[in-house]
Amino acid sequence: MAGLPAGIGWPRLVLASASPRRRQLLEQLGVDLIVRRPDIDEGAGCAEDPIRTALLLARRKAQAVAATLAGPELKRLVVAADTVVCYRHHVLGKPTDDSDAARMLRLLSGRWHHVITGLCLLDPRTGRSARGHELTNVRFRALSPDEIRRYVQSGEPMDKAGAYGIQGLGALLVARVDGCYFNIVGLPLVRLNAMIGRMAR
Repeated sequence: MAGLPAGIGWPRLVLASASPRRRQLLEQLGVDLIVRRPDIDEGAGCAEDPIRTALLLARRKAQAVAATLAGPELKRLVVAADTVVCYRHHVLGKPTDDSDAARMLRLLSGRWHHVITGLCLLDPRTGRSARGHELTNVRFRALSPDEIRRYVQSGEPMDKAGAYGIQGLGALLVARVDGCYFNIVGLPLVRLNAMIGRMAR
């Protein structure tokens, strides 16, 4: 896509993320984008409050990347996101190994869970920022032990919160979505668009 349609007019962005899925979503919109991987400890959150955790980690990512920018890069807005998956009181991050991924999938099998993405926009020149979050409800169909084993063996769960990716083979696990689909992928675009609009005012 050569550029955004007239009327949308997003600014140039720095994406503070190592996620290829977030990068792809923004590139599909034609955003003028550079990508920087944030160097933070993603385990240093507040697991008892998933929304607070996601917002805190998004802010840390944005601040870490903003501190590395120089020259023309300082004229771009930094956008960072952090996605967590929650089932009841369980906060499910990225699995540590195959057995951890299988544990998460068994927990989610046949049940509703929440996907929460915290967003942070940061202007590195002024320090002005905006934060927001999106919550989507997702229901898995009932999964057999063999289906869980084969999905884990595919390798897809290993770099994803909750041990699944809806944009890949994980689409076959999901029976229903209530809310923003792109939030499950990792970047709620409508929420981000609203935040960019507020920052422009």
